[in-house]
Amino acid sequence: MNAALMEGMLLREPTPPSRAPQGLALLGAIGLHVALGAVLLSSWTPTFEPPSNAQILRTQLLSLPVPVEPHVQPEAPIEPPPEPVVPEPVVQSEPAPPTEAELAFKRAEQERAAEAARQQKLRQQREAAERERQAREAEQLRLAREAERAAEAPRQLEAERARAAAAEQARREAAAAADRQYLPIAKTPPVYPQRALDSGVQGECTVSYDVDPNGRVVSPQVAGQCHPLFIRPSLDAAKRFRYRPRIVDGQAVTVRGVQNTFHYRIE
Repeated sequence: MNAALMEGMLLREPTPPSRAPQGLALLGAIGLHVALGAVLLSSWTPTFEPPSNAQILRTQLLSLPVPVEPHVQPEAPIEPPPEPVVPEPVVQSEPAPPTEAELAFKRAEQERAAEAARQQKLRQQREAAERERQAREAEQLRLAREAERAAEAPRQLEAERARAAAAEQARREAAAAADRQYLPIAKTPPVYPQRALDSGVQGECTVSYDVDPNGRVVSPQVAGQCHPLFIRPSLDAAKRFRYRPRIVDGQAVTVRGVQNTFHYRIE
């Protein structure tokens, strides 16, 4: 409140100067300051009512924005053209003479190259000699095989002749044995039964019999399954068979258990 009073007293518009002497005004100001100091030092706040004709001046602090200058793109500085580069003259210096180490290394390289060439030549010579040896061995083997075949030719011819003679002898013996075996001379087919033809019956019938020394069939009988209509014609046909008798030790003998199968088909 004291601050408000002080602000009101300070902001009060001064009254128009009077015609009193300046000393009186000075004394009045000093007294006012003394009274104000006393009021500030004490806790008592005096009630001050400004005169009705007092005018109060009020101020207000305004913050104005900082003016922004327009941004101007600075112009790029113009660079001077580059000066032409003049190549420096190349001074060709004479090569330095090789050192002892370089000369020794070069001699070693030459010796290694010469040794490698010599080894390559020796290897080629060995390979050529090996190929020549293999060719000689192959030729010798071929000549030996030809000589062996030439020597075996008479033996092979003799062996072939012996085999031919043996085959002819076997053929003759087989023919002679066949002459000694019993062989059929005549085989008359059976008569197809009329009843079987009328009924359309077909089948087979096996007959077993013996061949006597005269080549005739003895004791024929049916072996296995046989239709009744085919039994009699099969037995009658077997009895009419004739054989060449078997010869054993110059004598004709009986052959037992000979079988023959008759087939009855209507075509």
